[in-house]
Amino acid sequence: MSLLDLTAVELGRKIKAGEVTAVQATRETLAQMKALESTLNCYVTIDEEGAKARAEAVQKKIETGELAGPLAGVPVAIKDNMCTEGLLTTCSSKILYNFVPTYTAEAVTNLEKAGAVILGKTNMDEFAMGSTTETSAFGETKNPWNTAHVPGGSSGGSCAAVAANECFYALGSDTGGSIRQPSSFCGVTGIKPTYGTVSRYGLIAYGSSLDQIGPIAKDVTDCATILEIISTYDGKDSTSLKREDTDFTSALVDDVKGMRIGIPKDYLGDGLNAEVKKAILDAAEVLASKGAIVEEFDLSLVEYAIPAYYVIASAEASSNLSRFDGVKYGYRAREYEGLHNMYKKSRSEGFGPEVKRRIMLGSFVLSSGYYDAYYLKALRTKALIKQAFVRAFEKYDVILGPAAPTTAPKLGESLSDPLQMYLGDIYTISVNLAGLPGMTVPCGIDAQGLPIGLQLIGDCFREKNIIRAGYAFERSRSYQAPAIAHSIGTPDPARVRTDAFGKGGRVNEQTV
Repeated sequence: MSLLDLTAVELGRKIKAGEVTAVQATRETLAQMKALESTLNCYVTIDEEGAKARAEAVQKKIETGELAGPLAGVPVAIKDNMCTEGLLTTCSSKILYNFVPTYTAEAVTNLEKAGAVILGKTNMDEFAMGSTTETSAFGETKNPWNTAHVPGGSSGGSCAAVAANECFYALGSDTGGSIRQPSSFCGVTGIKPTYGTVSRYGLIAYGSSLDQIGPIAKDVTDCATILEIISTYDGKDSTSLKREDTDFTSALVDDVKGMRIGIPKDYLGDGLNAEVKKAILDAAEVLASKGAIVEEFDLSLVEYAIPAYYVIASAEASSNLSRFDGVKYGYRAREYEGLHNMYKKSRSEGFGPEVKRRIMLGSFVLSSGYYDAYYLKALRTKALIKQAFVRAFEKYDVILGPAAPTTAPKLGESLSDPLQMYLGDIYTISVNLAGLPGMTVPCGIDAQGLPIGLQLIGDCFREKNIIRAGYAFERSRSYQAPAIAHSIGTPDPARVRTDAFGKGGRVNEQTV
């Protein structure tokens, strides 16, 4: 087995035992990135020199016993909407093409305290608005399982990097499924925790009442370990929660006997691909064979989740993105006449089509005469969806279903029909509207050779239930990586983006 095939926890254990060093792990990961980045485009910024220096410093602390955590010395990738002091943070947008923060996101700081080695910043849909990682100003990311297909989004760069062994784990953010859906498309595991569990300080906002940071890795053990590290109370975030039950690794037990699992009938109807449906029901059978009580039930209001989500998220986005005006930082139009014209031209040139679409939609639903008809109605619908889940969790410990109605579509298909792309979020967005934890675990491969993901949803503050169920299911199968993940070797110099491997991290050489 190659070093890169290890999970994050397995690598951390070997580093601690002295079988391998953080420096060796970092160098091998960087070599993998150099070999594959010209094909996959998982990263916007790669900090080669910074990662090597950090690995050496961390290795010394491990050897002296100063760092003894399970992930000390393990290389990680960070989604490019989380601020990193001194390292380019673009949200994959032209309007932030040159933004270098003066502070670091709290979740990233927690990883650094635990001894993480940051490799760089991963590609994403612009400002996390999209489901395919095709709206990035720095080019689309490709799915490691089949490069003619999308990796999902908006955390597609993070998920593709984990699947392709271009990092051992990554952080993503989830506003309407942006961790769980690309995890499904890329055959990796991802957790969106209960809203408020992980600090949003330093996360560049899309929809503030919906955004949440979470881990992406090869298995449930890795995700539980990472979540345990990043889940801390933060006074700098007004939505941060004080929790005493963040020992998530305690739920890593292969025992679901008596666990009550519900499958919404609404999730198995029209629009769900037959192969995906079979894989989900087969996964349910596995859990039932281990003693879980599995049954179908009616979960109301599913059809109202998408319109409610896009009204609320777009309204919040129109407010959050108003700060990007070309004045204080980021892109500014070269030619303009007066302040108002500078705002207009900078934003028009700096934002991509999908971001403009959502800003305009958000401004419309918040405008006089439409606020009550759309925004307030969406908030009431959100409350009703939350109540529906409360009733469901009175009977069930975990809700089981698909993460997406299909496997990964081909590049270009979704962008040609934005409404169809929005409908692809039907199984994930309710979780964000209700503030619930959700997790995607790989559960099969379709006839095209593309991964299928199982989604497990828990009640608020009940991450341990989904971790326990996911871990038990995972024991029935072994992790499978795409063939491209084993492509490490000496890269073709003509195909390597050497500019992306500069000291301090630089944006890759693509037109913005």
